[in-house]
Amino acid sequence: MLSALSNIAKITELRQKVVFTLAMFIVFRAGTHIPVPGVNAAMIEQLFTSGNLFGLLDMFSGGALSKFSIFAMSITPYINASIILQLLQVVVPTLERWSKEGEEGRKKISKLTRYGTVVLGFIQAIGMAYGLRVAINNPSIGSFLMIAVTLTAGTVFLMWIGEQITAKGIGNGISLIIFAGIVSRLPDGLAIIYNYVQAGTVNILNVILFAILAVVMIVFVVIITQGIRKVPVQYAKRVVGRKMYGGHTSYIPLKVNQAGVIPIIFASSVLMFPVTIAQFIEVPWIKTVAGWFAWGTPLQTTLYILFIVFFTYFYTAVSMNIADMSDNIKKYGGFIPGLRPGKPTTDYLDRIMSRITMSGAVFLALVAIMPNLIAWTTGIEGVYFGGTALLIVVGVALDTMKQIESLILMRHYQGFMK
Repeated sequence: MLSALSNIAKITELRQKVVFTLAMFIVFRAGTHIPVPGVNAAMIEQLFTSGNLFGLLDMFSGGALSKFSIFAMSITPYINASIILQLLQVVVPTLERWSKEGEEGRKKISKLTRYGTVVLGFIQAIGMAYGLRVAINNPSIGSFLMIAVTLTAGTVFLMWIGEQITAKGIGNGISLIIFAGIVSRLPDGLAIIYNYVQAGTVNILNVILFAILAVVMIVFVVIITQGIRKVPVQYAKRVVGRKMYGGHTSYIPLKVNQAGVIPIIFASSVLMFPVTIAQFIEVPWIKTVAGWFAWGTPLQTTLYILFIVFFTYFYTAVSMNIADMSDNIKKYGGFIPGLRPGKPTTDYLDRIMSRITMSGAVFLALVAIMPNLIAWTTGIEGVYFGGTALLIVVGVALDTMKQIESLILMRHYQGFMK
């Protein structure tokens, strides 16, 4: 490992990329401590508990939302715009055509995503300003507009930082910003555990058990995230001009967790929405119904698992077109051994995808409820470890490591993996 790190230092291009990425992280973390003018941040911080939608958004922003800084919305509007456009590609012919046009099509979709980010960001900022109006020092239309413009500008600036990291740094910039925000909460979690030990609430054995479960969970997530189902494909020989192509065997890698972290985010948002809205409505029966959906209750846990399974199948079906995959195999002269090209191949791939999607859904559900199981087993509560955060951190870390590995190997240096 030390030799691999020394190899990074030897490659000037890679060293510059790493330094640039770290510099952008510093800018991001500095911005989380710049408050939005005209807002009482102390009042807002009281609203952020682990059982509402604000707590989930605060995790993505690295604590910027609870401080109500200029980066309070983080890059959530950008993520929402990207997901909306990805879903629209199935129903809007123009977007579907752009997605198949290669680099030029991706540029058009990226441009539309930026515009969507500004629109969604401004709408979300207006909603946040109005919903948190009790914490605004001088609530008025001018104050709402100033806060909305400030928050939208912060999101656009973060989007620009993410694109700069992608272009000049290492890894996917947008993902790394979320990664940095989540990892920045680690010291707070360690401080909570230390305070528990000091107060005598938990003992050292509980802390050791917590650490063991955390390591096991990380290993489990890494294994499933890397897991694929290889479907063999045989390509027939064909002559083009004076050259012969094909005649080799390849495979289609079908990921076990094709949907990634999206199902957990959707399920969490849907279930936390009633609890969040109930905080602003002083009606007894609404408070009672919201209590049924409180984090960790039997109803909430059951619905959480069912929603994760549903959104896993839904997002996988939307993001992965089995029919197009089968057509591409046929177009390039390929076939799955024992199956004819066309509908038999499509049915076979669809059947395999349905089975491994169920495995991925069960995996996501288990990871999502793991924080509750760890808290119940160890008695350590208030430390968010698992679910969305762990999947994002592991996924981004693996992708970034692969990029560093490829850059090192291109320079004929020994990489991380042997």
